[in-house]
Amino acid sequence: MSRFRLYPTPTQETALLQHCTHARYLWNLALEQWSMWTRDKGPTPRFAEQCRQLTAARAEFGWLRAGSQTVQQQALRDFTQAVEQFYAGSGGRPSWRKAGQHEGFRIVGTQAARVIKLSRKWAAVKVPKIGWVRFRLSRTAPSAKSYRIKCDRLGRWYLAFAVIPPPIPAPGTGKTVGVDLGVAVSAALSTGDLLSCPVISKSERVRLERLQRRLARCRRGSQRCRRVRVAIAKLHARVRDRRKDWIEKTSTDLARRYDVIRVEDLRITAMIRRPKPKPDPEHSGGYLPNRRRAKAGLNRGILASGWGLLVRRLEEKAPGRVEKVNPAFTSQTCSVCGHCAPGNRESQAKFRCVACGHQANADVNAAVNIAAGRAVSARREVPQLALPKREPQPTASGR
Repeated sequence: MSRFRLYPTPTQETALLQHCTHARYLWNLALEQWSMWTRDKGPTPRFAEQCRQLTAARAEFGWLRAGSQTVQQQALRDFTQAVEQFYAGSGGRPSWRKAGQHEGFRIVGTQAARVIKLSRKWAAVKVPKIGWVRFRLSRTAPSAKSYRIKCDRLGRWYLAFAVIPPPIPAPGTGKTVGVDLGVAVSAALSTGDLLSCPVISKSERVRLERLQRRLARCRRGSQRCRRVRVAIAKLHARVRDRRKDWIEKTSTDLARRYDVIRVEDLRITAMIRRPKPKPDPEHSGGYLPNRRRAKAGLNRGILASGWGLLVRRLEEKAPGRVEKVNPAFTSQTCSVCGHCAPGNRESQAKFRCVACGHQANADVNAAVNIAAGRAVSARREVPQLALPKREPQPTASGR
């Protein structure tokens, strides 16, 4: 998907927000019809029936008639497609859209191709009932049959064309790289490179904590509360933009340099799950402290590293060249002799094999095992000396 920054005028921005409101209202209305389905009330209205209901509603309500029928019908079509993907198993269950979080609408058809170039850096797109809206040409605008306009929480407008970019061709060198994903080091390569995803800086963290304390003292719904929320959203957006930029550059570099990319097959959703409380054996009905605060910090580190997005972008840019390896014991296995033991991993960054004495960075050693496709199915310990069996001693009964 090719995305561009949109710069509407204040009047156009008001009209765009109205389109977003209508699209969100119809999506939630269709979701309500689908969620309240029972056998007594009959089947849920399909897209054709919903369009007829929309025509009747536009004739009755002027605020709905003032919007674009193209935008409103497309919202119903998007919901129908989301339901079909949910039943087919290729998508999640459709959820409610909230104001300020899910602001956007889609245009499909001949109107989506109405794009004109104004200059070397600027172009304009035709939006129904609004007119020509300028956007910045950060790259060549593709010819697409549909586009989507959305607004983030900071009020920034974006224009996204539904175009699948061509995959990056393989270099043909026959090289294979392993990628070990971590928190301290976001991505360690089998070549020895240690890549770190940019995180929130120390000064930004101090400012974020100060804004959060100020937000706690604000009266909900006041102008001051809105200003503080916008300031917090700007900090999070800046960090999120840096993370996405790093992921795009890293995935492109790996797809261009290597023919085969092996990554860990991690279940991130299960890794960031809240731990279950453990019962206290000394007190009946009580529970031991399960360090949820420490687990929450680990979860934030996992999400800030962008593991899932990095693997997904690698699969999109290098289709068929990304292989997922079982990560079991790859960090405890020696990449030289293949010996696996918990004592090999001295610390988070140090690896020393207790069998052959090989020393290396722990993440790089794991990445070498991933590049070789090694997946240990059972834990192998240090072989013990064979001791002679003890003869059973006779008891008092003579047995």
